[in-house]
Amino acid sequence: MTQKLHSTDHSLKTRVSEELRWSPDVDADHVGVAVTEGAVTLSGEVETYAQKEAALDAAYRVEGVTGVADELVVKNRSSGREDVDIVRAAAKAMAAHPTIPKGAVHLAVHDGCVLLSGSLPWRYQLDEADRAVRSTPGVRSVHNIIEIKPELPMAAEEAKRRILAALLRNAEDDAANIHVAVRGTTIELTGTVLTWDEFEQAGDAAWSTPGVTAVRNNLHVSHPEPGETSMVLSG
Repeated sequence: MTQKLHSTDHSLKTRVSEELRWSPDVDADHVGVAVTEGAVTLSGEVETYAQKEAALDAAYRVEGVTGVADELVVKNRSSGREDVDIVRAAAKAMAAHPTIPKGAVHLAVHDGCVLLSGSLPWRYQLDEADRAVRSTPGVRSVHNIIEIKPELPMAAEEAKRRILAALLRNAEDDAANIHVAVRGTTIELTGTVLTWDEFEQAGDAAWSTPGVTAVRNNLHVSHPEPGETSMVLSG
């Protein structure tokens, strides 16, 4: 059993390393990869926070990865930038996105670490603000505490219908194994999917529902052997 796990981990390490090399935003020569029972550890130094995020995304794209331990350090050699310069650049980056309401997001920066606060009606607006700031030179980390305050009420049955319809389009084989529960303006997803891509697709579908303020994505990512079936969690 131990020998089989070692062989599987070795194969997974090779595939993660290859995915990192195929990712244009990642300098794979400076990223170390270790795998233990499907859990991946990424270590080393990267130039920017955006490169760190790209490396983590690349690892999650590989089938068989059960989780990623982030030990990457951002060097930010391009920095030497004052916090006030980072604030100005980040604010300009957000202003370039017309879907982010002017003045809705507040920026605070200390030693290259950015705090985002305020409120927005849609999750996709929060994601756009987050991405804009993460790509700003000099940023070392981002802590996002923006609240979602919808302008539209949410109907529970309509939410379930929209989410299941989206899952059937994007993850047809696994939609039957996903359960949707609506509690107030919070959506909870439980069940099993086969890949991290399907995990993300299900969460995105939930967030696209009008009136949602929170999504609890409790889906389990399973990679069954041929002939085996996924176990559906309670929900």
